Amino acid sequence: MVVPWRCGTMTLVWLAFLCVVSSACRAQIPDVLCSEGIGSFEAAFHTGVKVHVGAAKKGGLARRLCEAAMSWDQHNEVVATDAFQLDVDAFGVDLGVGAPVVTLQVKKSSADCCMTYLIYSLQKPSRLLRTITGGDFFSAADTDLDGRVEIWSHDAAAVTGFETFVLGELDALPTIVLRFEGGRLMDVSSEFQTYFDSEITKIREKIDQHDLLDFKSSNGALTPPTGLSAEQLHRLRRVKARVLEIVWSYLYSGREQEAWRSLAEMWPAADVERIRTAVLDARARGIRAEVDGVSSGGAGGKKKRVALFDDTSRSGPGKSEIISPLPIQLRRPPFRMPEQSLPEAELMLDLVIDSAGKVRSAEPAGKTKWADAELLRATEEWKFIPAFKGNRPVACRSRLAVSLTR
Repeated sequence: MVVPWRCGTMTLVWLAFLCVVSSACRAQIPDVLCSEGIGSFEAAFHTGVKVHVGAAKKGGLARRLCEAAMSWDQHNEVVATDAFQLDVDAFGVDLGVGAPVVTLQVKKSSADCCMTYLIYSLQKPSRLLRTITGGDFFSAADTDLDGRVEIWSHDAAAVTGFETFVLGELDALPTIVLRFEGGRLMDVSSEFQTYFDSEITKIREKIDQHDLLDFKSSNGALTPPTGLSAEQLHRLRRVKARVLEIVWSYLYSGREQEAWRSLAEMWPAADVERIRTAVLDARARGIRAEVDGVSSGGAGGKKKRVALFDDTSRSGPGKSEIISPLPIQLRRPPFRMPEQSLPEAELMLDLVIDSAGKVRSAEPAGKTKWADAELLRATEEWKFIPAFKGNRPVACRSRLAVSLTR
């Protein structure tokens, strides 16, 4: 996709399955633009810097690996190559680093736990501004629409192999939220305690109280000899994982006292000090080791709300000032009902797209009464080049037409 920089309403008519990941559109959560050499993306920024993602080539032939290149004037530079997966998370976005950026995330092999997040300037000459490692996946977003873009991730590097757990055994990896302030990369997770509280509530609901009592009577480490059957060991490891997830949620959101209080309540008493030290050591080896500082502010009071520009109509006050958002990657699950049973041939969605190009809300537009729940959930993973006013990315309301019949 080559991005045109001109005004115009974003109205896209989809096929039943729009997918830039592969022709077969293999489901991946989350999706990436290029996986094992399949999938491509190309966009040009108004500064003249272009970004290309696609299959890595050798001797002119495409390989089952991905690469990314930046080009401007007569210069072309491959900035990532021989990657198992390669993705564009944000394009033209203001991360607070003094220049509009494109952010790439790279996974070198299928065995890797984590992505590497590369932040490149979109000013000539393009250059690498920052590298962040250790997250399972990264997403730049203005989640609370206050005009500041954060980078969200899970601290996979800190917990891979922790207490012999593989990542697939953990439902909620520790979340970390980063933001650039004055050129410094800050851990601002403590400003989003409401999000962490919601996660804690979900985790607590999964804990069986009888299994929790059995776990508290164990040695905590659950290492041999335990005298437990395979079924019992599985149940206790599941509880152990949930307890750790609660502790991580409190700890990463800046509430250390609550973390240790929860640990004391739910962990075998004789093993509390050992696991507490292990949790702190693991966090110190993760993404926190890469930040320049930690925000001291909590959730705080009422935040300001950024202005939302209207991109839902073809004309109107200020419409000519706005460059419409354009898709980086959109995917939706197939409809479960037969085509002839669909209530409408087309579904109009009103989207709120933040200044990082992420969807903050989606709902049926106008008089539409019907919406597919899975489609609405899928919008949470959509990525756009954001709307622009002048050369500044802005949040906007935009309308998308989804064809349901092909």
